[in-house]
Amino acid sequence: MRSSIPSGLVLLLLFAPVAAQAQFSYITNSDNTLTITGYSGGVGALAIPTNIGGLTVAGIGDRAFEGNTNPTSVTIPGSITSVGYNAFYECFSLASVTIAGSITNFGDGGTFSGCRSLTNATISNGVTSIAVGMFEGCTNLTSVTIPSSVTSIEDNAFAGCGMTNFALPTNVTSIGDYAFYGCAWMTNITISESITSISDFAFDYCSSLSSIVFPSSVTNIGYIAFGNCDGLTNVTIPSSVTSIGNYAFYACNRLTNATVDKGVPNISAAMFEVCENLTSVFFQGNAPSVTGASEDPPVFYDDTNVTVYYLPGATGWSNTYWYVPAVLWNPQVQASGANFGVKNGQFGFNTTGTANIPIAVQACTNLANPIWMSLTNVTLTNGLFYFSEPFQANTSARYYRISSP
Repeated sequence: MRSSIPSGLVLLLLFAPVAAQAQFSYITNSDNTLTITGYSGGVGALAIPTNIGGLTVAGIGDRAFEGNTNPTSVTIPGSITSVGYNAFYECFSLASVTIAGSITNFGDGGTFSGCRSLTNATISNGVTSIAVGMFEGCTNLTSVTIPSSVTSIEDNAFAGCGMTNFALPTNVTSIGDYAFYGCAWMTNITISESITSISDFAFDYCSSLSSIVFPSSVTNIGYIAFGNCDGLTNVTIPSSVTSIGNYAFYACNRLTNATVDKGVPNISAAMFEVCENLTSVFFQGNAPSVTGASEDPPVFYDDTNVTVYYLPGATGWSNTYWYVPAVLWNPQVQASGANFGVKNGQFGFNTTGTANIPIAVQACTNLANPIWMSLTNVTLTNGLFYFSEPFQANTSARYYRISSP
């Protein structure tokens, strides 16, 4: 006699595997691998499979998950080598992403563009670029892990994202157009020593960015690269920079001081246009030429309070520079005389120079590894300032210098 099998169990055995595979639609490639083209699965964590029906899943197609609000997280495995255009565009529930390092092609970009719930992304070593528009419009993205294998941040890669701090990997050499455009919450970015080019609009409207330090590797600062960065108060252009786009620091409303290092050959038209609080620009070398067309606005257009300062021995200067006052900056510490030395428990000295130039008095305790601390910022009223502070009896040495504020 043949034993019977419950019909419910037969149905389970027949249909359960089929239902699992039905979550994904896919095509078979010429090399007998698969590319996922769609998804109809449920809400929750999504792990892209490494194989379906014994065939390797090697790609995710254009718009494969576009607008799908079911996945809350996604893990892309090491079998995937390519991800198509807008693959996860506007997946509004997606909160976290983990990307394997095997992906070498992100198509035309926009991979996670508009995923407004995305808060963190982890990218494994092996990925070489953050693709065009990859995280554009991810307004809640605050944490991104980028490996050292990445060498370029492409156009619009993080435009409109929510990061507050960002450190570029040490091997990145270029930052694309609009790469961080409109990252309004970003207060600090660390630019690695390998960066050579910062492209047009790269940090435009990063309104909370409070400081920017250019490494000596940077040679190009693009058109409006730091426009509308209202949080910037000081900026220094290193001597390595040979090209600066027009309007590079346009409408940086809190910018008060700027320094242009010796060796910068030229600056640009309207470079500091509408920087309404800019008061001092210090040039360390000869007067640089200004690039741009004759009809372009001048360097300091609409800056009503700015004065340019130049050093003794520098050439090409007169009493004006592009329609603003130009003044010799020549402070000298008087290391002798009645006011020099320790008196009544105070150490002091006179500083002289051109009347009304701004100076900063700084001090450190170790010239081998100096950390200069600003003691006071003043103006040489009538060309003279007397500085004093309590004598530092408990330190082996204390060194002073005069710097620009």
